[in-house]
Amino acid sequence: MFAYRTLFRIDRVFGFTSRCFQSKPESFSILSFRGSEKSAMDGYKKQKMVNLVWRPISTQTSSVIAEAGNEVQEVAQCSKSSDVSKEVIEGETASVVSAGKHSVSLEVGASLIKFIRGKEGTTQMKLEEEMGVKIILPSSRNKDHISIEGGSVDCVTKASKRIATIIDEVVRSPSLDYSHFVSLPLAIHPELVDKLVNFQNSILGIHSIASDKQDDQANRATTSVAVDLKANSETNQVNVGIKSIPIVSYPPKAKSKSSTLLDLGIEKSIFIKPSTFHLTVVMLKLWNKDRVNAACDVLKSIFPSVMDALDNKPVFIRLKGLDCMRGPLDKTRVLYAPVEEIGDEGRLLRACQVITDAFVKAGLVLEKDAKQSLKLHVTVMNARHRKRRKNNKKKMETFDAREIHKQFGNEDWGEYLIQEAHLSQRFVFDQNGYYRCCGSIPFPGEQRA
Repeated sequence: MFAYRTLFRIDRVFGFTSRCFQSKPESFSILSFRGSEKSAMDGYKKQKMVNLVWRPISTQTSSVIAEAGNEVQEVAQCSKSSDVSKEVIEGETASVVSAGKHSVSLEVGASLIKFIRGKEGTTQMKLEEEMGVKIILPSSRNKDHISIEGGSVDCVTKASKRIATIIDEVVRSPSLDYSHFVSLPLAIHPELVDKLVNFQNSILGIHSIASDKQDDQANRATTSVAVDLKANSETNQVNVGIKSIPIVSYPPKAKSKSSTLLDLGIEKSIFIKPSTFHLTVVMLKLWNKDRVNAACDVLKSIFPSVMDALDNKPVFIRLKGLDCMRGPLDKTRVLYAPVEEIGDEGRLLRACQVITDAFVKAGLVLEKDAKQSLKLHVTVMNARHRKRRKNNKKKMETFDAREIHKQFGNEDWGEYLIQEAHLSQRFVFDQNGYYRCCGSIPFPGEQRA
């Protein structure tokens, strides 16, 4: 009786699953129990019910029967493929439609994920509610792709367009910082680096620490009091005579140099690191790998045009003096050393314009940046780099550069050869402390006669 019931259940299951797929012929054995009817019923209770597991995205079918002790398990996988199924790998959009579910994968760039998520996930939740989709963001900061899942092609498409609009608005706004730029490295010249290190140390007063200690020790050594001791033989007492002790007046303690500098808004963090000194040609926002690769290709492709602009001859520059970028010296935001091309032929500016035009044509430069005229300069101090202090809610946006300009306004920083152009990545540095190079082209390198 029990064997008949078991056979009936298995027949019912395979009769049902046969409507979904045709499995390969298999041999099955029916378990029988010997002994009393009670033990047979106990064994029957231990059998697991046959479960059907449906996997809509799978296109393969399988039937697995496993036997372990008194347990018999069966997993039947049935699927139904739809008419639309596309998948594009490595950065391109992947679209999948299966069993009434549509999904798309978008490469947006790791730096833009936080804008799609929004503060505390508000932007993501709003999009999901309004569009009727599920947005899956990557768990790792290094991943570039997001997935959008929805019940129809229309809702997924609308959500994709909405995200594209968000990205476009973010890229055009200051919210997304520049990630790369084309640079002409100057930190490769050790003599320039040494001059800039001395410049920073002289302003910050690092060189005066040892002399201050010596002065303090000298002051302590010269401080003395004259005391005359005389013994009285009659009274056996000692008389103490203090002769003309000069009256010394101490001036009020002066402010230290460090506190004075802070009052002027000057601190170490606003100085540019000498190992990163460069000329900037054009700023870029490259928020994903495709745009970085495209920028590398553009730079390499224009090498012949750059050489023509330079007349295939080396180009030297002279750095002299200091000036501030817009505004008065007492409210300086950027302090820089002006650049002068030796020979005054304009070859360097022509080469830089060739580079800028190529990146604009490739759609890698923001419209507002493309309209700006190029002014080659070497930044030495920038208030934007100031580190915010714990006790200050708002950091100072300027600093007073009047004394610095008075001392170094006519400083001759030297003459240097421009050796190459880099596609540099901001905030990432190589072993020498310079910006990570994503691609480069050489400039003519022969020395002057």
